[in-house]
Amino acid sequence: MRRWVEVRRGAYHDSVTLMRVSREVGDAAGVSGAMAAMATELNLELLGRMGFEVPAGAGPADLVVAIRADDDPALDAARGTLEELLRSSRERRGGTAAEGVPGAAPPARTTGAAARRRPEAGIALVSVPGPHVVPEAMDALAAGLNVMIFSDNVPLEQEIALKDAAARRGLIVMGPDCGTALVGGAGLGFANAVRPGPVGLVAASGTGAQQVMCLLDAADVGVGHALGVGGRDLSVEVSGRSALAALAALDADPGTELIVLVSKPPAPQVADLVREAARRLVTPVVFAFPGPDDDLTRAVERALKRLGRSVPPWPRWPASRLAPRRGAGGLRGLFSGGTLRDEAAAIITAATGGDPAARGHLLVDFGDDAYTRGRAHPMIDPALRLEAVARHAADPGCGMLLLDVVLGYGADPDPAAALAPAIAAALERRDDLAVTVSLCGTPADPQGRDAQAAALSGAGASVFASNAEAARHAIRWCEGTPGTGEGTEGADD
Repeated sequence: MRRWVEVRRGAYHDSVTLMRVSREVGDAAGVSGAMAAMATELNLELLGRMGFEVPAGAGPADLVVAIRADDDPALDAARGTLEELLRSSRERRGGTAAEGVPGAAPPARTTGAAARRRPEAGIALVSVPGPHVVPEAMDALAAGLNVMIFSDNVPLEQEIALKDAAARRGLIVMGPDCGTALVGGAGLGFANAVRPGPVGLVAASGTGAQQVMCLLDAADVGVGHALGVGGRDLSVEVSGRSALAALAALDADPGTELIVLVSKPPAPQVADLVREAARRLVTPVVFAFPGPDDDLTRAVERALKRLGRSVPPWPRWPASRLAPRRGAGGLRGLFSGGTLRDEAAAIITAATGGDPAARGHLLVDFGDDAYTRGRAHPMIDPALRLEAVARHAADPGCGMLLLDVVLGYGADPDPAAALAPAIAAALERRDDLAVTVSLCGTPADPQGRDAQAAALSGAGASVFASNAEAARHAIRWCEGTPGTGEGTEGADD
């Protein structure tokens, strides 16, 4: 076995590019492990867990590349592939097709310059490292553009300053950490392919918005706009600055018949503020604040009834294998969506009397800022979560794995390709382990919801379109309590 590790000082590549390079090199013949990543603390920890010697002195501004191969020829071939992929990435970043063409306009070097060339544009999407967001976003606001900030790790005081600057101009800042938006049918970030329709969303939660949109789509109800506002917007400090502006914008839209406001539980005084603002609108508002007494699925059902639509049975796909006996161990929830994780945690907390950890249950959000510094979101790069799946599945104290899979534009083009084999391998090693998957997507998504569901259920997982139903199924299994007719297989039927 041959191992090679190298640090390249100051050689920056974006995390999505590096994830793709790592995957392609890792798939090469004779290669059993590969990693190309910026040398953040988290990535260096992952490098060590992969069995590589962690280089001394490497920092977040440095590129670290590592390959493990069967022999020297395989290593040399993999290194050649790595260099070609990195070279191609540099060339793509270095210019545009117009550069060097006689008479062609030079590329715009600022957001404001780009806006002047496209006067019909209404939104600028900013996705740069958090500390560098403010100049780009302010430039966009000065050019008269609404701004969607995909970036996370933006200081709170800068978020407030940006939203105040937007308000002075009659604009909206969506974000920071706004992963999902839908404007006039055009998806931004991790948006799903949903039918157009009469519902408008204001969302302080990306995956929460996706769950609502996908359940509405499953009920044959469309969405016209989904305006993300960032996960901190309904905090005491930000006080709903963007949520209030988004509510007013949707209320003024003649195509919006119902507004759904989606958020993790907001600060109580901010919840009162937005509820009072909603009462003054002409358009009715349904609140989706998943917590101890509510969940996103129930909120969607309220929205459907408000529209005079029937509530369908939510899609689910039973596991292909015989489920093990119940009560075999604790639940380990490994999530890529923060709101989906929090919704599941509230359900599990209620089911266990308030202390899940004391009963061996654990839930983790791999999309949290702590896991995404210097690397792609887990909806794009599944490496960290796949490693956690293998680790927890090997723990005899784990009886149930609860996972979410979120589809849509911008996400992993085929998440089941890596996750289904990992599930099948875990279940093959242990006959006392069960797996439940919450699958958030639509049949029209690029990944194809139904094909993903078939692969995951074929690997042995119980798959649910409703995250709340998935969480209830999983905790009932671990706690050994009877089913309540929600379509779980085995002894629940």
